[in-house]
Amino acid sequence: MPIYEYKCQDCGHQFEELVLGGREPNECPKCRKGKVSRLMSICATGRGSDSGLSLSGSGGSCGGGGFS
Repeated sequence: MPIYEYKCQDCGHQFEELVLGGREPNECPKCRKGKVSRLMSICATGRGSDSGLSLSGSGGSCGGGGFS
């Protein structure tokens, strides 16, 4: 189940939304207007430092490897 980030084109509010069955949000949860666009997100690989996550993965793509 993918979680995508969106931004409202009217009020600038950024929010995350769980997208089920390809049904993307059709309005901003803050101002209730219908101009939202999906943002590019950074993918967590589950590897890394103290936080447990790293912005780099093998192969340079999201999910490009297993856990170590």
